[in-house]
Order: sequence, then C-alpha cells, then structure tokens
Amino acid sequence: MSASQKAAPGGSQPWWTFPIVWMVIGGPAIVVVAGITTAVIAWKHVDPVLDTSAPRAQALQPNEVPALLGRNRAAENAVTPADR
Repeated sequence: MSASQKAAPGGSQPWWTFPIVWMVIGGPAIVVVAGITTAVIAWKHVDPVLDTSAPRAQALQPNEVPALLGRNRAAENAVTPADR
C-alpha cells in the first residue's frame, strides 16, 4: 500500500470518500444552479408590457362573439341579493 492509500489514524477515511457527503453537497448545489439558470432565462426573455389603457383599435374578431354573447346573457339573468 502506498502512503496515499493508507487509512487515516483510527481507521477513518477522509470525508470526500463517502458518497453520502456528495449527495448532501450536490442536492443544494443543483438547486442553486437551477435557480440561477431560471433567473437568467427570466431576465433575458422578458415578456413585453401590453398597453391596456388605449381603446381597442380593431373590431371584434369572429371567434370572440360567442364569449361576449355568453357573458352578456349571464349578466342579464344574474340574481342580485336585493332580488331575493
């Protein structure tokens, strides 16, 4: 046996030779790397801010009509607490 392969006094091994140590260190390290990666992606690919204060410049699209009719019908038939 060479000097580097001999066990430490008392029969114990160095801490880095135990697989559980790398699991304990590796778990939080992976989470930190994933968090930094997510932050970089969010910073580089920011969604544009939509201007909702301006009136709609375009007419109703044909696919929006059923939703608007359903909303209006529901509002007409709504029962208020005063009606009970």
